[in-house]
Amino acid sequence: MLIPHDTRIALDTVVDLVNTAPQGDRDDELGDLQALQSFVHAHKISDVGELGAEDLRAVRDVRDRFTAVFSAPDARIAATLINQLVAAAGTTPQLTDHDGYDWHVHYFAPGASVADHLAADCGMALAFIVVAGEQERLRRCEAPDCGRAFVDLSRNRSRRYCDSRTCGNRLHVAAYRARRKEAAG
Repeated sequence: MLIPHDTRIALDTVVDLVNTAPQGDRDDELGDLQALQSFVHAHKISDVGELGAEDLRAVRDVRDRFTAVFSAPDARIAATLINQLVAAAGTTPQLTDHDGYDWHVHYFAPGASVADHLAADCGMALAFIVVAGEQERLRRCEAPDCGRAFVDLSRNRSRRYCDSRTCGNRLHVAAYRARRKEAAG
């Protein structure tokens, strides 16, 4: 699946945003305004002004709505959720070539809030996945103690873990040890 650079960045951003939500024993990684500012800085989200408490509440709401997209049982439901997000953000597609990036499309209106920025750009990235008939690539890690979101961009759609070096290896090592113990036992 060929994904343009800007769409890939937006997909990475939405996955990281969804994964900030509290889950199991993990705390909310967007617990305060400083955490939101760090998220915006780490993801190089452009055209964001001064952030306030309302921005934090709005981004958490957008995050919850993106979380629902990753949990959607089929493309029709995912499309409905994405359409609602993108429409509420008041998308205004425009071509831009800022910060050394080649031409790409921003979907947020100039001066939009950070929540609308995320809803528009990340929502459109998810829309492209659904339009391509690839909604099943929006997944959750199969490790029993994880559940983090990821986009499976493997050729054969076989990725099962958010990170094969951590969750995948941990489960494979545990299975190997269980087989060795059973064989010895």
